[in-house]
Amino acid sequence: MKERGGNLNKLTQEELNSIVSKKLRLIRSEYNFSQDKMAEILGISKKTLIQIEKDRTEASWTLVVAVCGLFRESEVLKMVLGEEPIEMVEAMIFDNIDSPKNLTGGGKVLWKDILSEGKFKIQKNIISSHYRIIDGHNRRWYSSFDKEYIFEKFNNLLERGRDNEEEVE
Repeated sequence: MKERGGNLNKLTQEELNSIVSKKLRLIRSEYNFSQDKMAEILGISKKTLIQIEKDRTEASWTLVVAVCGLFRESEVLKMVLGEEPIEMVEAMIFDNIDSPKNLTGGGKVLWKDILSEGKFKIQKNIISSHYRIIDGHNRRWYSSFDKEYIFEKFNNLLERGRDNEEEVE
């Protein structure tokens, strides 16, 4: 992430590729996988894995997305990308995600509460700087790097007066 004029800009694909590439060996070690096993899981050659781990090349975007999805519970990934690495990747890919999605952990560690009203809350990830809206059941409704979009969706949810408990039933 780059800081320009005091504002943190969203993480680019190139930056994410670099971050994940540099942490790949630690992730492999965290899961106690050999290079052969890790290469098999990721669908790449052992030679390619070694090249990435030795910082001779970077992981492709496809490989980075796979690592974030397959190893989303990795403490190494969570330390550098936030509580939910794949959610951050989704925000990068889709920019704006509509409707309630998966259950979150509620953002107790790496999320800063920005605004809370009714059953909805806007949070900002302290690592990636992306925003999300979660409900009282910790389900993610929207996720984006675009602050204005998130506030617009938040206001729409409040205006519609959605009752999340009806959505669950």
